[in-house]
Amino acid sequence: MTTRRGLARGALGLGAAALVAPRSMAQGPAAPAWPDRPLRLIIGYPPGGASDLFGRMIAGQMGPRLGQNVVVENRPGGGAVVASEAVSRSPADGYALLHVDNGILVYNPALYARLPYDPDKDLAGVGFIGRFPLFLTVRADSPIRDLAGYIAAAKAKAPTYGTPAVASPHHLAMEMFKRRAGFDATHVPYRGGPAAMQDLLAGTVESVMIDCATGTAFIRDGKVRALCVLSEARSPTSPEVPTARELGFASAIAYGWQGISVPTGTPAPVVARLSAELARAIASEEMSARFTTLGIERANFSPAEFAGFVARENGEWRPLIRELGIRLDS
Repeated sequence: MTTRRGLARGALGLGAAALVAPRSMAQGPAAPAWPDRPLRLIIGYPPGGASDLFGRMIAGQMGPRLGQNVVVENRPGGGAVVASEAVSRSPADGYALLHVDNGILVYNPALYARLPYDPDKDLAGVGFIGRFPLFLTVRADSPIRDLAGYIAAAKAKAPTYGTPAVASPHHLAMEMFKRRAGFDATHVPYRGGPAAMQDLLAGTVESVMIDCATGTAFIRDGKVRALCVLSEARSPTSPEVPTARELGFASAIAYGWQGISVPTGTPAPVVARLSAELARAIASEEMSARFTTLGIERANFSPAEFAGFVARENGEWRPLIRELGIRLDS
């Protein structure tokens, strides 16, 4: 996984990419300037979730700087496969952007026997948005006080645990944690994190693995008890919550994360300009404040650095998914 030193780079150093501002998509004085029409940012999930929220915030920041609107289109379906295929088959001209995450770039090739797109070949990274720490939570009035108590209870009777979706980072993180910590729990998938948290409060489900974007407010307000966080270090927003690592499970590290990609073959100057504007968007006062409040970890990855990060994620998670036997097309 990415080190905290790398993530602490923030958005201060935009680098040479920030200086690239392509004036045309082709050679010659008659070539039109890029961009000369609105761009599309495709999101593979319904409105209202963390992907939609941050996608819209980024689009709102990038549009004025590019001189064109960045229009957000929600195309949910099939674990974001519908959206991924749409962008993969779009012209590589810088006008179609895809909001990406662990599922789109890393998990799906291991979850499906066949995909209508190949993320390793059909999509090129623009940049990174941020990492979302994951918390294992129970109700505030639960008799389970800590992780040791949760694992002990689970060995006697497997509890239920909710997540925002099947094969979400939350689901796969919990399945990884179960294996490495030696306990069992029964998955209950929901349509989004807020629905899972509401059922936790109602007592319908016994625990929830939730990301910081949705869970921080519940933890801060004392509505739920966080037993641990699956990150390398404690979250600044919830410093009282121990990491699984410090509780004896050094390899139990997982995050949700988001980024932006474009079709492979998009001209390098266009990718560089998009990368620079993405970094500026994340460094904006509005987004910086939101990231700080929610405990989201950001990094100013260049396109090449983003590609390297995804390759490392592939090496860790695809074999694990296959070992766990989790499939979405069986």
